[in-house]
Amino acid sequence: MPTVLLVRHGRTAANASGILAGWTPGVALDETGQAQATTLASRLENIPVRLAVSSPLQRCQETASTLLGSPGRPGLLTDDRLGECRYGDWTGRPLKELVKEKLWPVVQAHPSAVTFPGPEGESMPTMQHRAVAAIREYDARVAAEFGDHAVWMAVSHGDVIKAILADALGMHLDQFQRLVVDPCSVSVIRFTPLRPFAVRINDSGTDLASLVPVPPADPAPDDDAMSSSDAVVGGGAAPSSGTS
Repeated sequence: MPTVLLVRHGRTAANASGILAGWTPGVALDETGQAQATTLASRLENIPVRLAVSSPLQRCQETASTLLGSPGRPGLLTDDRLGECRYGDWTGRPLKELVKEKLWPVVQAHPSAVTFPGPEGESMPTMQHRAVAAIREYDARVAAEFGDHAVWMAVSHGDVIKAILADALGMHLDQFQRLVVDPCSVSVIRFTPLRPFAVRINDSGTDLASLVPVPPADPAPDDDAMSSSDAVVGGGAAPSSGTS
């Protein structure tokens, strides 16, 4: 099955100052975030990305535009389902104030019970459901159009990517705060008919060339969908990236 690169947007001034930006318009990459996106673009230079989809928010759009700046890259699709969690009345507030709210420890320990306050507030399970649904739909689309060995990219937000990873790892949403997804990091999932595989989590520096799946030259007759879902007993050997 295809491989999806989950990319968090680069750093913003809101990130640096501890403001919960949410869906606030006009939140752009700061100088550090722009440099992070440029660095990641060079790491992805030799990865044949077949499809790219992004949150509609400016910080993700800017990150994706930098990553897709090379000739031959696909155009960028936009999907609201990959947008940030709608934090309602918490939007735009400093985290140092939010930690004093009664809801804060629930967000930390029991996020599956959280609905953010205000008419625009979203529940965290709703955020996870719409994001996972989007990722699985695009993954099936890539498989149908480009085959099981294609690579595609989704640019989104920290909590959204953590929620997608939690689903892939079979973790309850209440455990997703154990995951860390830094600005402009890459997390990688490969879905199969039986189970997803979390190939990378919060990768901010390693060589990404080994993420390109290599089709077997002469597949065995029993190399079917179920065998592609099997984990290697004993851990196996990591794919060679051609570097030492």
